[in-house]
Amino acid sequence: MPSIDDFIAGLVRIPEREFTVPAVSRYMVDHRVDPASLEKYLFYEPTHYTRNLIYKGDLFELLAVCWEAGQYSPVHNHQGQSCWMAVPIGRLAVQNYALVRSDDQGFCELRPADRLVMDPAHPAFVDPEEPIHAVLNLPEYGQRATSLHVYSKPYDRCLVYAPEQNAYWEVPLFYDSEYGRRTPRTINASPGSAPGSAGRR
Repeated sequence: MPSIDDFIAGLVRIPEREFTVPAVSRYMVDHRVDPASLEKYLFYEPTHYTRNLIYKGDLFELLAVCWEAGQYSPVHNHQGQSCWMAVPIGRLAVQNYALVRSDDQGFCELRPADRLVMDPAHPAFVDPEEPIHAVLNLPEYGQRATSLHVYSKPYDRCLVYAPEQNAYWEVPLFYDSEYGRRTPRTINASPGSAPGSAGRR
C-alpha cells in the first residue's frame, strides 16, 4: 500500500496527454493510499468539512477532505475540470444530478440521478457528461471519513446549486490547510458554519 508521497509521485509521472479520466481512474483503483501516511494533513471540524491541500502543480492538485459524520457538501460542479475521488478512511455517498434546464441568470432545474458509495475499495470519478453532484457522510455511517480528491486542472471557483430553489451561483474556493499547516482563514474562522459550507467543494 503506497504512502501519500508515493501516490503523488506516481501521478506526477503520468504525462499530460495520458492524464485522462480512464487512465487516472485505473491508477486510483490500483494505488490505495496508506491511511497512516495522511495523518499530518487531516483536520476535522465539528462545524464543516475541511479542504486540505496536499499537492498542487500545473496539471493537477490533490486534496484531503475531512468529514465528520453527518457533514455534506452543497450540490456543485467542478467548472469543467476532471475529478477523481478515493476514500481511504470511512465511506461516503455521492449523489449525482442531471441538469434539466438553466439560463444565464441563475435559474436551473435539476433532477436527482444515480447515487454511489465510495469506500477504500471503491474510488470514483465525476462523470464529465453529468458533473453536478454532492458528497455526503451520511449520519447512519456513524464515523469520520477522509476522501482524496484529484482535480485536473486546479480551479478556484465553482457553481453551487440549490435544487429546492431552482437556483445556482458562483462561489470562490479556499483551503482549510495547506501542506499540513492550517491557513489563517481557518484559524480565525468563527464557529457556526452549516454542515455544508458554500466556499468548500
